[in-house]
Amino acid sequence: MTATSFAPSAWRLAWRQTVRDFRAGELRLLVVAVMLAVAALTAVGFFANRLNTGLERDAAQLLGGDAVVASDKPTPDALVADAQARGLRITRSAVFPSMGRAPDERGGASRLVAVKAVDSSYPLRGRLRTQTTAGGPEEAATGGPAPGTVWVDAAVLESLGLKLGDALLLGDASLRIDRIITIEPDRGAGFISFAPRVMLALSDLPATGLIQPASRVTYRLAVAAPGNSLAEVGRYVNDVKQRIERDALRGVDVESLENGSPQMRRTLDRGEKFLNLVALLAALLAAVAVAIAARDFANRHLDDCAMLRVLGQPQRSIALSYGLEFGLVGVAASLLGVAIGFGVHHVFIWLLAGLVQTELPPPGVWPAFFGLGVGLTLLLGFGLPPVLQLARVPPLRVIRRDVGTLKASSLLVLAAGTLGFAGLLLAVSSDLKLGLIAVGGFAAAVLVFAALSWVAVQVLRRAVPESRAPRWLVLATRQIAARPAFAVLQVSSLSVGLLALALLVLLRTDLIDSWRAATPPNAPNRFVINLQPDQADAFQGALKQAGVERYDWFPMIRGRLVAINGKPVTPESYADGRARRLVDREFNLSHDAKLPEQNQVIAGRWTPDEPDAVSVESGLAETLGLKLGDRMRFDIGGTLREGRITSLRKLDFASMRVNFFVMFPLAQMDDVGTTYISAFRAPDQPGFDNQLSRDFPNITNVNVAASLAQVQGVLDQVIRAVEFLFGFTLAAGLVVLFAAITATREARSREFAIMRAMGAGRTLLARVQRTELLGVGALAGLLASSAAMGVGWALARYAFEFSWTAPWWVPLAGTVAGALLALAAGWWGLREVLRRPVVETLRRAQA
Repeated sequence: MTATSFAPSAWRLAWRQTVRDFRAGELRLLVVAVMLAVAALTAVGFFANRLNTGLERDAAQLLGGDAVVASDKPTPDALVADAQARGLRITRSAVFPSMGRAPDERGGASRLVAVKAVDSSYPLRGRLRTQTTAGGPEEAATGGPAPGTVWVDAAVLESLGLKLGDALLLGDASLRIDRIITIEPDRGAGFISFAPRVMLALSDLPATGLIQPASRVTYRLAVAAPGNSLAEVGRYVNDVKQRIERDALRGVDVESLENGSPQMRRTLDRGEKFLNLVALLAALLAAVAVAIAARDFANRHLDDCAMLRVLGQPQRSIALSYGLEFGLVGVAASLLGVAIGFGVHHVFIWLLAGLVQTELPPPGVWPAFFGLGVGLTLLLGFGLPPVLQLARVPPLRVIRRDVGTLKASSLLVLAAGTLGFAGLLLAVSSDLKLGLIAVGGFAAAVLVFAALSWVAVQVLRRAVPESRAPRWLVLATRQIAARPAFAVLQVSSLSVGLLALALLVLLRTDLIDSWRAATPPNAPNRFVINLQPDQADAFQGALKQAGVERYDWFPMIRGRLVAINGKPVTPESYADGRARRLVDREFNLSHDAKLPEQNQVIAGRWTPDEPDAVSVESGLAETLGLKLGDRMRFDIGGTLREGRITSLRKLDFASMRVNFFVMFPLAQMDDVGTTYISAFRAPDQPGFDNQLSRDFPNITNVNVAASLAQVQGVLDQVIRAVEFLFGFTLAAGLVVLFAAITATREARSREFAIMRAMGAGRTLLARVQRTELLGVGALAGLLASSAAMGVGWALARYAFEFSWTAPWWVPLAGTVAGALLALAAGWWGLREVLRRPVVETLRRAQA
């Protein structure tokens, strides 16, 4: 046979086989598994692609300029002069949280606001849009507010009961509300972005008296090149970075899209991780389902291929036809999955409405190609190896059923497919820790499941004595023990499917619920900062008069770590990102002779009023590589203060109490500038916050309860998106369960045929089948839930940064759930075995 005549026959054979197998339903599990995996991965891919493309498109608008120099002190004059000398346009601003108040005649209400002082050049990039009348048309604003006026978010007017033209009190200043802000191009994320904006002229800032020595203020210098030439901006940015390193300019940084203020990026980071995790689990489950379904497909086609060999079909033609069939199925299922994923990503955007507040550009084609690659990898890497063995089925199988059975796939082929698929999953995870924990955890779990299920089968042989146990129980246990390889396959496959489902349930419920419930019922719900020393007695007296008996009261000092053991410290001293960020910013330091009650000394000793001593939080010590006896030197407002680490403390951050990473065990520190911070649970008295703001206009009174409620609202939106995608993983898990249970259908048919021929009734066999399914499912559920506790802890600790301990009842619940799910899948997938007439069953068993 020539190559020319061979090719068309292989194509025709492949097409006929595909149509026949699809009509017979033999490709159904393969198509569904591939479709679910591709749909889950591409849905997340399309959404992330549009989000990232939109952020890149709007980077300049989100930053307010072509580049931004941010600092915790006024921008160094040298950097400003350099930008002006290069011909760059500049604008300066200062951002910080504070309390805005209504005048007494307008009710005197107050609330936390995000203050932003800008000059007349703001903004350099993007458009600031405002309204001059409530509900009126939007207008593009040119420059910032005029001196003596403020522009505010509509929420400020609503919460304070004010209207345009009224006065707003900020610290010691009274400013007229002139406009309503509708769009602020460079509005950041983070804590203060949850508070409504108040924008004022930079020249009015000194009159407010809000900037104190220890105030938390971010100063921003935005630069933009005339026209659209960014070459000079790039050179300026490089020079600024070199100057920061050369002159050791601490607290100065150049903002980019990643570390600046893009709201969408920071808000959706955790949500994207959850979505990626769900998509990864769906793909992992699909791989298991494809491997099981493909092997079952190959087993059912052994006799067909033997007959083809008898009729003269060569091995090459059979192999090529099945390869083409799986290729066609893979392309069709992948295209269908891509189409579903494209539709699903629109649901994500709808569910996250309010977080994604800009019109996103259309998606690129990369997620679609990636989805096609995943689908083909699933079928060709996990499904094709057992199917290609059909080409080697000997013609002798037509008369001898004991020859030509499938063998274990080549380890090299299996390893290549597994490594390729794992590489794809790591690429889509976009987070190395998340990908390694998910993929590595599942790989390790599969090995553990196989080993433990093998041990369980061996134990089962001896656990049920034939003389004393019920007949149905003896038959069920002997059924399992007679097929150890099938039992291991079933338990392992079921365990993997249940592991993914248990993992998602635990992450969805326990992890998120524990995060939300971290605040104790009596936790402080107010944090007051910027209290001056001369206000201490009056403020504490006001709390006591209002009935607040329990409150935290600590001095707060702003200091920068400059040396450890006499060696200068810079961000470049550390490779770890968190360590670099910690060293690059000012610390909030404190002092007290008494150990705070929410702190626990875990190393060293806290000695009251010990000179030349500091106490460090244990996590900070680990991050910065500190140990007992090390010396730390801080620059506190130009005064150098040094101390030896004498104790390490563990802090209870969930208590919502005031905590400090570094404390001096001293009652007094008179040589440094100090403000105070207080935390307390506000009394249920109308007007309490407003009265505090009137009596102490310079303070920042943070209502933590309101802020946490807003953050949880954001998380609720992300959770809804995760739950929506969870449906794909749930479906993939059910496909795995169904495939694992039905993989032994033909073997069960032959065994039941023999037992029915020996006189066993349908009722007894049904009880045997239910017992076997319940036992296999319970074992799989126990293994899966136990593994889910370990993998879930690793994901919580290292990927999502949650503190989490799984409930004790998880293995028990997993055992019961596994048994019930296996029973349900078996009832649906194996019901036909028990319904067959005896004659038909015997004929099939003999065929």
